[in-house]
Amino acid sequence: MRRGVRGVAFDMDGLLLNTEDLYQQVGIVLMRRRGKEYREEVRKKMIGLPAAKAFGVLIEEEGLGDTWQQLQRETDELFENVLEEQLALMEGVEDILALVEAKGLPRCVATSSTRSFAERALGKTKILDRMDFVITAEDVARGKPHPDIYVEAASKMGIKTIEMLVLEDSEHGTTAGVAAKAIVVSVPNEHTKHGKFEGASVVVDTLLDTRVREYLEKA
Repeated sequence: MRRGVRGVAFDMDGLLLNTEDLYQQVGIVLMRRRGKEYREEVRKKMIGLPAAKAFGVLIEEEGLGDTWQQLQRETDELFENVLEEQLALMEGVEDILALVEAKGLPRCVATSSTRSFAERALGKTKILDRMDFVITAEDVARGKPHPDIYVEAASKMGIKTIEMLVLEDSEHGTTAGVAAKAIVVSVPNEHTKHGKFEGASVVVDTLLDTRVREYLEKA
């Protein structure tokens, strides 16, 4: 049975923006500088995690001598040119966001990325001004796959988590939304399609899928 939607929380990387593509490019350069390959099995483990945990996985798996903060700073530097040249919206974002706006629903971005990166990327695509607020991993005690970020999102919207639609592309994000007892629609991409999306109300290939709109049209 479908519950009524009174607010929408969007993941960012791989859901709103094509930044998962860009993270892969940057990761290749990051590891090449260290004489190593950016292994696919390691990259998959990192997707959807907060920076400290994601880079922690990389450090442990590859035996790196860097701290996660050092890797974060270097990644941010590498991203500068890539964002200017290649940043883009994922398919269907404009359509879904327009419908959310037409319904007058509160909306936010809930991302594992840092606030500085999220605001820079969202600002470049003009999405930032269309959101009520942004919550990052820095704003909660525990990042995804824990539910904290979505519990906080619902609280800031003034609604119950069971009334919030969560749009996610990753396994870790889906787990977080389900644990928060939100309505979760998973939209995996080529980087996350290997994941498990247990508990999601529906798994679709794109935000243009009519099943995504159905949740919002009845709001």
